[in-house]
Amino acid sequence: MSQLRIFSYLPNPRIWKATIAARLCGVEVEVRGSSPRELQSWLWDFDARPLSSDEPGASAEVRVGKVGFKGTGLRKTDAFMEAHPFGTVPAAFSPDGKVGIFESNSIMRAVARLGESRFPLYGRGPYEASRVDSFLDVSLVFARDAQMYLLALMSERVSPEIHSQARDGFTIYAAGIDQALSSGSEFLVGSDLTLADICFVAEMSLFCNEKTRVGALEKQGLAPILHAKVEAEFPRAMGHLARLRKHPAFSPDVDPYLAKLEAP
Repeated sequence: MSQLRIFSYLPNPRIWKATIAARLCGVEVEVRGSSPRELQSWLWDFDARPLSSDEPGASAEVRVGKVGFKGTGLRKTDAFMEAHPFGTVPAAFSPDGKVGIFESNSIMRAVARLGESRFPLYGRGPYEASRVDSFLDVSLVFARDAQMYLLALMSERVSPEIHSQARDGFTIYAAGIDQALSSGSEFLVGSDLTLADICFVAEMSLFCNEKTRVGALEKQGLAPILHAKVEAEFPRAMGHLARLRKHPAFSPDVDPYLAKLEAP
């Protein structure tokens, strides 16, 4: 039996936070899900699954989705809403399905706590743990700007204002990571991998979806944020991403995903 079950649209770089952490600290995680389009016909529940029109679950209460599923009717059970009061994915559950854990950083933290005796993903001691939390909190600001930007790109409705906000958010985030690594440290906190490094790679990988939407930017007369010289502008941050994508715990999720985004 898995120690944690995650339901999400796939692929989703934000659930890699949990799967990468799980590989490092030996926690068994089960992932269920499908593409965003197909997830619209799924039953949203601990026992999440595709529904056929004649199944009893097909009559589960239809709730209107928000953000990525905005305006879409989604079949969410009462038990799902009790465990996940905001009704969003990724949605994680305890093995008995009674405890819901929402938001990708919190799901990642749950994995780290389950495997803390095998790998110190939360750092060594209260000060390192708090520094890890600092990086995770900063990532939330960048993640919010990135999500609004990528959704706007997908709909080809990106405005100069959304682009500017995302560009500024990326610059602040990447510059901070660059500074954190400026002393020659191999990792963001302490002498080993932590949740801070995992979160950084996941959020940056998601942001790399911009590379597939250059045409939408050109239509608006906007330049890519991940421009040709971004590696020279933030060498340590971008180098950190390049190194970790090849790490054995990261590579199964990250490397093929980024390779596909980078393909001509």
